[in-house]
Formats: sequence, C-alpha cells, structure tokens
Amino acid sequence: MKTLLAACMLAAAPFVWAAGPGAPQGPAAVAIAGEVLEVQNVEGYTYLRLKTAQGDTWAAVPTAPVKKGAKVTVQNVTVMSNFESKTLKKTFPAVAFGTLAGAQPAAAAAGGGAAGPHGAAAKPAQAPDVQVPKATGPNARTVAEIMTKPADLKDKPVLVRGKIVKYSPAIMGKNWVHLRDGSGSAAAGTNDLLVTTTEQAKVGDIVTAKGVLRTDRDFGAGYSYKAIVEEATLQR
Repeated sequence: MKTLLAACMLAAAPFVWAAGPGAPQGPAAVAIAGEVLEVQNVEGYTYLRLKTAQGDTWAAVPTAPVKKGAKVTVQNVTVMSNFESKTLKKTFPAVAFGTLAGAQPAAAAAGGGAAGPHGAAAKPAQAPDVQVPKATGPNARTVAEIMTKPADLKDKPVLVRGKIVKYSPAIMGKNWVHLRDGSGSAAAGTNDLLVTTTEQAKVGDIVTAKGVLRTDRDFGAGYSYKAIVEEATLQR
C-alpha cells in the first residue's frame, strides 16, 4: 500500500501532501491544500483547480458548494493519472479524488453514489416498482441472490438483468450503474446492485450485465461495498 501511494504521489506532482485536519493517520492521511482557482461541476462531482505552494493541480470531490477563492483541503486522496472525463471532454494528467476536510462524510452503501469519486456513495432516489425477468444461463442471478449471498459468488462470473435506476458516467475511467429487478428488500439493502462498465447507458434502460462479482471492495473515503459487479458488459 505504501509503495502504491508513493508512486501516486510522484505521478501527481506538483501536489501538496499534508495531513488534513481530522484526517486519519498513516497512508490514508495524505491530503492536498490550496486556494480554489476554478470550479467545474458535473453530475455528482465537483472538480477544483487548486493553487498550491508547488503549483496548480486538479482535485475532485463529491458535489460541494465550493467557490472560487476558497481555501480548501482535500483529504483521503486517491490519485488517478491520465484520467479522462468524458463529461468535461478533457483528459487530466492527474486528478486527486478525495473528500473536503470538514464536509459531511458520504454515506457508504451498496446502493452507492451521489456519485462520489468512486461512483458510489449516496443511495439512488426512490424508483417506481421494477419488475424485470431474471436472466437465463448458468451464471444468471437476481439482484437479491447476489446481494444476500455475495460470499458464495466471490470472484465468479455473474449474469444479472435489471433496470438502470442510476447512472454515473466517467468516474475513475468507468461508468457506474445501479440495477434493480424487483427482487430484494430496500430496508435490507438487497434490492440494488452496483455495476461498473466502460459501456454507455442511461437511466431507464433494461440491460443484462455480465461481469465478475467482487466483495468487500473498499475504495476509501467512505466508499465501500459488500458486493459490486466489475468489468461488466451490457446487453440490451
């Protein structure tokens, strides 16, 4: 972990790395402090160009009412090199994804994101009742089957059909999709499945996602998931 963080720091220069107020100790405490020179908002995200002691750099945080000229600290940093934002139609040499010091932490959820840096975080808005037939095939599962017994399917291929109720594009080089099929319980958090893909889609699409189920994925900054389907392809 320390080696990875060191590599990220070098790739992301010039950044100011410091322990932000209240930041955890150890590798997770790295942060960027500076004055906001530019603000660009996209769905679920606020991009900030910061003036630091060593030069300008870009950071991205879950949507926040930040104004030009403000002094901010971005903590719990994860650096992405050569990051392409399709929404902004721009490739950044490096972007530091994190959270604003002093901001209310985003809620970790299996239903993830007012799209946070990891495409996850706040739960999707309540959607009308969804009823989508189960996919067919040897690896076919319902949303509830995946969310109630993720350990049984860990690192295995899965096929799940559902309706897209939330779509967060171009975050960390992926599109983040929330699927529901009518199975599971909202109260138990088993009715919504997070899927990452490089394919484009939109809210309301009914798709069959084919990918690998990962469990207990922790991206830092409060974004953790007991089950997530990654490297998925989408079939209409």
